[in-house]
Amino acid sequence: MQIKICGLKRMEDVESVNQAGPDYAGFVFAGTKRKIDFDLARRLKEAMHPDIRTVGVFVNADIDFVKHLVEQRILDVVQLHGDENRIYIETLKKELTHIHCPVPIMKAVRVKNAEQIMEADTLPVDYLLLDAFKPDEYGGSGMVFDHRLIPHLTKPYILAGGISSDNVAAILDVLAAENKLPMCVDVSSSVETNGFKDCNKIRKIVQIVHNL
Repeated sequence: MQIKICGLKRMEDVESVNQAGPDYAGFVFAGTKRKIDFDLARRLKEAMHPDIRTVGVFVNADIDFVKHLVEQRILDVVQLHGDENRIYIETLKKELTHIHCPVPIMKAVRVKNAEQIMEADTLPVDYLLLDAFKPDEYGGSGMVFDHRLIPHLTKPYILAGGISSDNVAAILDVLAAENKLPMCVDVSSSVETNGFKDCNKIRKIVQIVHNL
């Protein structure tokens, strides 16, 4: 099982993930709490262990901004966490192909019902990310959604929303029994203390997930 640590914003956060060795690390380019800019993202990427793939998290972002980050090799994966529709996604894919940087694209779904997930499964993306729905928030709420809503999907998916070292094993056991295992779990607030990434919490959950 793979794991993504999202919301890195300090050099200390990069040092923590370099020690723990997750599969993915997320840079957030939206909101306020964990938002970083291009220059900081570039510095964090340069310090990141090359085996850790960087994911850029965007909410209704300008396509040229996304393209620039990919073109500069700051991102290995693009995560769309807003209201991006099929036209936006197809346009982004064409732009990335034109610059010879066809990185994987992930579309987040703030889960309300199974039909919503199944509709997202038809989008021209490589992965889905299933997260909890909270009004006026596009992610990072720390809430768990009802995993019984997850249908059998054609695309690999990442599971987010309130996952921690205390519940991750039990959640994945239930999904495995239903043949609905995700390819990866995504955590952010559960590996923080007082709003900052906690090296010990990161190390603990990465070890748990990689041993499952």
